[in-house]
Amino acid sequence: SSSSSSSSSSSSSSRVFYFLQKVPVPSYLIALAVGELESRELSDRSRVWSEPSVVEAAAYEFADTAKFLETGEALAGPYAWGRYDLLLLPPSFPYGGMENPCLTFVTPTLLAGDRSLTNVVAHEIAHSWTGNLVTNASWEHFWLNEGWTVFLERKIVGRLQGEATLQFQAAQGAASLADEVARLGPGHNFTRLVPDLSAGEDPDDAFSRVPYEKGFYFLYHLQELVGGPAAFEPFMVAYLQAFAFKTVDSSQFRTFFEQHFSSNPAVASIDWDAWLYSPGMPPVTNSYDTSLANAAYDLAVKWHTADVMGIGADPPAGVGPADIEGWSSAQMVAFLEKLGQLRSLTPLAPSMARAMDKTYSLDAAKNCEIRCAWYKLAVDAGDESVYPGVVDMLSSQGR
Repeated sequence: SSSSSSSSSSSSSSRVFYFLQKVPVPSYLIALAVGELESRELSDRSRVWSEPSVVEAAAYEFADTAKFLETGEALAGPYAWGRYDLLLLPPSFPYGGMENPCLTFVTPTLLAGDRSLTNVVAHEIAHSWTGNLVTNASWEHFWLNEGWTVFLERKIVGRLQGEATLQFQAAQGAASLADEVARLGPGHNFTRLVPDLSAGEDPDDAFSRVPYEKGFYFLYHLQELVGGPAAFEPFMVAYLQAFAFKTVDSSQFRTFFEQHFSSNPAVASIDWDAWLYSPGMPPVTNSYDTSLANAAYDLAVKWHTADVMGIGADPPAGVGPADIEGWSSAQMVAFLEKLGQLRSLTPLAPSMARAMDKTYSLDAAKNCEIRCAWYKLAVDAGDESVYPGVVDMLSSQGR
């Protein structure tokens, strides 16, 4: 649905590029990238672009892009944009990704060498339907972009990696929502699903995990209320078709939802005002399968209780590399962050941090999410041996 061409100017020292986008695009999704770029094919409709020095690594990392895209289509309907290419940006790019149509911009921090962080691509692909095809009418209704996108992203990942992974991500998302509400304050305007920006507040100031995770939380609640995925997924497709190439606000979403499920008596129990306009945590508590999270949390408790006083002790009995065998990078991060929470008042002893590295080879991690979580824990522990790695990460990444 898009094409580009170039022609030499009369001076032959420059070229003029022409780009034709046949699909309507919201103005905030127009972006240009200029540089010395090479590409590698990923599939018949996808390629990855980057600087020559990292293009092979990028092609390896994003090899599963076609699977994400095909699964998105199976869930949400045909992909409207023709090509789906990726552009790996320089390290100064401050975000995980940006869903510019036909060419998603992504951070080089995703180059973990083992494809462990490419779920970010699932999120950006999901935006092809939720955000790019159906767009929030204003930034007060940003959850209709991001909450829906997290919902579709997790469905894509769930289809490819199993329901337990979807449930783990949902549980971790709920924990991050609780942290964000605590940080902002449970009565803060920006913890509302639809914040009030009528006094001229900058939407960038309202940006947080709330529209992502509270939005997902609401949609998951609605799904369970009406009968589960078998009932809700056809509604999702109908919603995307009804508002394709249009903007939508929360009132329109509510009306469409109530019309679609008009024969379902459970819909009468939804307190729309509380969900959309009340600050703080959601008015209803979702239930998730926490088995994958529990494994991470149990290991954190084991390390915590081995040296509660933080004065140095032997590692927990029986720990070893097998503890984390088969774990996803998200489970590793959950383990490290949970241990950090447990040690918030009394950090680990430096010797205990060294024992953790010896057991799990944490210093050698290439995954940026694991490195970040590990470095925060080790720095709090006063483990100076991680300082060179911390300096390297802070000076080489802008995210």
